[in-house]
Amino acid sequence: MNAVQPWGPTTQRIFDGAALALLATVTVVAALTFKDYGLGWDDYTQAEYGGLLLRAYDSGFTDRRAFHFVNLYAYGGGFDMLAAWLSKLLPFDLWETRRLCGATVGILGLAVVWRIGRRIGGPLAGLLALTLMAVTPLYYGHMFINPKDGPFAVAMTIALYGTVCLFQEYPRPKPVTILIAGIGFGLAIGTRILGGFSVMYALIALALVIVAEWRMIGAHAMRHRLGIFLLALVPVVLLSYCVMALVWPWSALDPTNPVKALLYFSEFFEAPWRELFAGNLILVPEMPRHYVPQLMLLKLPEILSLLGIAGLVIACVGMTQGHQRASRRAKMLTLVLAATVPVLVTVITRPAMYNGIRHFIFVVPALAVLGGWAGALMIQWLKERRTIAATLAGAAVIAAAALPVSDMIRLHPYQYISFNHAAGGIRVNDPLYMLDYWGLAFKQASKRLNAWVAEHSLTPPNGRHWQIAVCGPQRPAQIELGPNYDISWNPAGAQFVMSLGEYYCASLDAPVLVQVERDGVVFARIYDIRGKNFTSILVSGK
Repeated sequence: MNAVQPWGPTTQRIFDGAALALLATVTVVAALTFKDYGLGWDDYTQAEYGGLLLRAYDSGFTDRRAFHFVNLYAYGGGFDMLAAWLSKLLPFDLWETRRLCGATVGILGLAVVWRIGRRIGGPLAGLLALTLMAVTPLYYGHMFINPKDGPFAVAMTIALYGTVCLFQEYPRPKPVTILIAGIGFGLAIGTRILGGFSVMYALIALALVIVAEWRMIGAHAMRHRLGIFLLALVPVVLLSYCVMALVWPWSALDPTNPVKALLYFSEFFEAPWRELFAGNLILVPEMPRHYVPQLMLLKLPEILSLLGIAGLVIACVGMTQGHQRASRRAKMLTLVLAATVPVLVTVITRPAMYNGIRHFIFVVPALAVLGGWAGALMIQWLKERRTIAATLAGAAVIAAAALPVSDMIRLHPYQYISFNHAAGGIRVNDPLYMLDYWGLAFKQASKRLNAWVAEHSLTPPNGRHWQIAVCGPQRPAQIELGPNYDISWNPAGAQFVMSLGEYYCASLDAPVLVQVERDGVVFARIYDIRGKNFTSILVSGK
């Protein structure tokens, strides 16, 4: 269970250099492609929330519209505020700035995963953890497009890093560790009340340290060390609260507001609808208990699942070995809890579940760290027996990581819809699960429609705007299409219909002007319905 360090200083520097090169590569790719990602269902409303929060701060909190804005006041708005502020400084529009901010936050999350892996198992473990995370389409795709779950995953990862460092330096954490932990816990809870999970992990791990040290060094020495540690946690708590209040000001208006948010989200707060799961339309509050585990196995890269599960097993076995230092066992327990508890809670409580597993991206970093550590242990074990075997194992890991990378390139900019090769990819799973549930394909479809209209030198009838019926997110469609279109759900009197390739949008008997697809799966279509009469663009009963 000790850090994996079978390599000389030169080799360790090579591993660190490779990790930095990978981070640089992701950064360059993100900088070149962030404008490719379309808007989803939540973007417009989230952007409004960020603007209202900025106005609240600018007005000295006399403008309190943000604290009554739909239900978003019950979420933190740090990401939305940052994007709204940066859009005033950067040479991009608000929507491009949001995509760039998402990419930047996501890359920060990758860097933190690398540092956690390095802390746990050395430079090779850090490199492997970073690699596993970077090649996960679920994470990479959502970091551009998801203003809630992507930033929350990164905040939870920072909190996890702070917790690991706290226990590694127990009972006297360094000032920088106190700073990281305070920022991490504050961002996690201030982004979503479920960030309280991070505090729970730390408290359970601390209980393990207390019991283990009581047995190993006695009650008096244990209490002395615990007192030193608890004193060091005082600034962590204070900093956490300040950060939480900064990114989620509603939480500080009333001390009971975080509790109100927890109670609010403990029950499903919308009218239930049906979503496609395993080929069946199921009400979201009635999804089966295996919803999350099943989708994780289908969507995460095979190499991440295999190494992550191996890391979980090794960590659980190692924690039962009494000769391990209590702080070391606490670090591993924290990782195990972070990778498993949220999934186990959904299996036990069976809450409303929808939109795939976007709400559970925050468990993937811990799984990647455990996977990187397990991979480093495996390669070390092989190296001690035969160098060529370790080399071959490393090559196998690289080859396995290349599979999801090829998918990400082919599916761009829709990486988030990926299913792994063992699951059959998106072609096999298209009839079984929702794919582009965010409606990102409307960006590409809109560009093609505008190009087609310009190519044919068409003008709207009677000199007005084009009328287009949209089956999908309305406001994003309006933004992507531009000012020359009027949007509605009603096809009567419309010239075009733009619809997602999801189960609830009807297939129309009309010429298809634009079709956005990947791997033979249609994400969006635009129909020419001039001269035709349709009463609905929805599948009957949906």
